[in-house]
Amino acid sequence: MSINKIVLAYSGGLDTSVILKWLAEEYECPIIAYAADVGQHEDWDAVREKGMATGAEKVIISDLREEYVRDYIFPAFRANAIYEGSYLLGTSLARPIIAKEQVRIAEQEGANAVSHGATGKGNDQVRFELGYLALNPKLQIIAPWRFWDLNSRKKLVAFAKEHNIPIPTTKKNPYSSDENLLHISFEGGILEDPWNEPEEGMFKLSVSPENAPDVPTYIEMDFEQGNPVAINGERLGPVELLTKLNTLGGENGIGRLDMVENRFVGMKSRGVYETPGGFILREAHRDLETITLDREILRIRDSLVPEYSKLIYNGFWFAPEMALLQKTMDESQKTVNGTVRLKLYKGNCIPVGRKSDNSLYSEAHATFEEDAVYDQADAGGFIRLNSLRLQIQALNRK
Repeated sequence: MSINKIVLAYSGGLDTSVILKWLAEEYECPIIAYAADVGQHEDWDAVREKGMATGAEKVIISDLREEYVRDYIFPAFRANAIYEGSYLLGTSLARPIIAKEQVRIAEQEGANAVSHGATGKGNDQVRFELGYLALNPKLQIIAPWRFWDLNSRKKLVAFAKEHNIPIPTTKKNPYSSDENLLHISFEGGILEDPWNEPEEGMFKLSVSPENAPDVPTYIEMDFEQGNPVAINGERLGPVELLTKLNTLGGENGIGRLDMVENRFVGMKSRGVYETPGGFILREAHRDLETITLDREILRIRDSLVPEYSKLIYNGFWFAPEMALLQKTMDESQKTVNGTVRLKLYKGNCIPVGRKSDNSLYSEAHATFEEDAVYDQADAGGFIRLNSLRLQIQALNRK
């Protein structure tokens, strides 16, 4: 099948700029440079100008921020998604919406191929391509890093100079990073040795806990059916709410993570993350569930979180099993309504109060004082019945 037009996931950096020119030469067809705005700090006019100057037929910049928070981040946080007990999936959640928009543009523009700049070692190639294949398997996929010979920064720079592609004159960032509304990630450089502590100057979204204010910040967050809707009584849209949480968390040194994770392709990778708003959101949501979810629903839901999170991390957002799990997660959230009060202090996010019209907490039953609703004598039979199998095992041993 011949390639008539290619839509490239484009950032304007060295790699995708070289890929843009390389694709135009290699396939001799129009290239559309597509950039997704998912909340990263970027000069979009400069991205557009560089894309056109590098040979794109068209540069399309899609503002996906609202959809990203509403339809990807919030659903994941309704499920308390977390990978390997620590990672809040900031990069993983952005990839499916980027792929979805890329497929839409390809169909709109009459392109029969899509391309990306992910390497053959990482997770992103899997996430992008599983998205393409789930949404339009007829599209050709071109992943240059898996077969071209420009396999080093030295070769990329030489190609860029040969083709008059601007190269930043500032000192190269020693880290590979990815930023969106949920987080920023850092990999590579000194971080490739897991013994090395991250340099303080690397962080962008948060102050260090040591330098955070000495006075705690108290906030209240309102939820409706598992979604955050207001901070301190002020109703906010998804983007505004997460942005405000990022500011509050960053000011108080909250949301830093240093971990070694297991990539889907098989290797271990050390990553450092800043997720200030997401960390606060997850802590608040989990705390509200303690009074609004039935014990057994909570137990079953929690048992599904590792599988749900693994599907996101591995790129299966559009898979049928993911849709099934999301429906289950959302069903559990119908009663997760109410308010959580949080104390933010030097890297800590501490729930200190919670209330809900759907609360299952009964002070009358839980009190240590005298009550008229619970007969403590009933506990003896309860214990003996639950210990029956233990008693039989003990008798057999004797």
